[in-house]
Amino acid sequence: MKVLVLGGYGNFGARICRALAADAAIDLVVAGRDGARARHLADALGDSASSLAIDCAAPDFVQALAAHGIGLVIHTAGPFQAQSYAVAEAAARAGAHYIDLADGRRFVCDFPSALQHEFQQAGRVGISGASTVPALSSAVVEHLSAGWQRLHAIDICIAPAQTAPRGKATLAAVLSYCGKPIDVWQDGGWTQGLGWAAPERVTFQRLKPRVGALCDIPDLELFPVRYDVRDRVMFRAALEVTATQHVFAALAALRAKGLLKRPERLAGLLDRVSVLADPLGTRLGGMVVRIEGLSAGGRTAQRAWHIAADHDHGPEIPCMAAILLARQLASGADIPSGAHTAAGLLQLEAFAPEFARWGMVTDVVDGAVDAGDVHLPVDTGSRVS
Repeated sequence: MKVLVLGGYGNFGARICRALAADAAIDLVVAGRDGARARHLADALGDSASSLAIDCAAPDFVQALAAHGIGLVIHTAGPFQAQSYAVAEAAARAGAHYIDLADGRRFVCDFPSALQHEFQQAGRVGISGASTVPALSSAVVEHLSAGWQRLHAIDICIAPAQTAPRGKATLAAVLSYCGKPIDVWQDGGWTQGLGWAAPERVTFQRLKPRVGALCDIPDLELFPVRYDVRDRVMFRAALEVTATQHVFAALAALRAKGLLKRPERLAGLLDRVSVLADPLGTRLGGMVVRIEGLSAGGRTAQRAWHIAADHDHGPEIPCMAAILLARQLASGADIPSGAHTAAGLLQLEAFAPEFARWGMVTDVVDGAVDAGDVHLPVDTGSRVS
């Protein structure tokens, strides 16, 4: 299958290209507006990759995809919060499958209803949110709650390493909802919180405790319905340097007061100055998913899944679902045609080889108390309990 990675030389796109270039079932095309950068990466990947200068906003984008025989478009050129579905629509019209790494709440949640007809008519698969959320997060929730009678609460927190590559697009995405009211399922009903405001302490199995703040992601809307959650679904991000987290909280307060209308315009500046905090941080990042509910025996139960990613390998995690799904489509996996979110499309076990490849360690902890306050060294294995 000829797989075109749009934005293939970017922070996430290049990681996906490096992973897919070695797959014998995939004819990789590194693509984007900058033909020189695309060609440079393709040359570095060897004979298994080619390059293509292409503009997804050009009027002949559909024709270009069809002319080059593209079977799958992987869209990595975020941020997605303010994007239309033009790339996905073009893929369907060109007779190609489509995967994106979107974590924008409206973009992902509205994707199936907006594009179901186009992909069904084309007999192709469109998948949005093939990233940490909701692809990996849903796989973790389903692994932890297997056999349970009921879910009462889901709490998720990502914790990037301070020195991991960030990128202007990523910062623009998270700043777009900084200080904005966010709908959250809390106490069995919908309420609102402010993005990046009011940080709270979060503990991890192999990271030091951090403070995390509310982020607007698809899980907040998808999971209460998908898993019939009784009480709460929460998602936070916890930056490693506490002072940086408080800068985001201050920006949120300014926006809430009407004193800062477009925090995302500061993305370039913050991307440049954020390196000043690097000496205060480490190369260790991670994620935790905690659930509460009724076990198979009807008893109140709590479980947590942790992952630790050292050596600045954390940005590999948002790429894994797209890599796995691309391999499935290229090998002829039976995914129903139509438009889907990535929630529930992958099982946690599918991620295990990818975790191992990057030396990431996972832990499952049962009960109300885990080792979150203990900073443990990261070992070189990977395990999924």
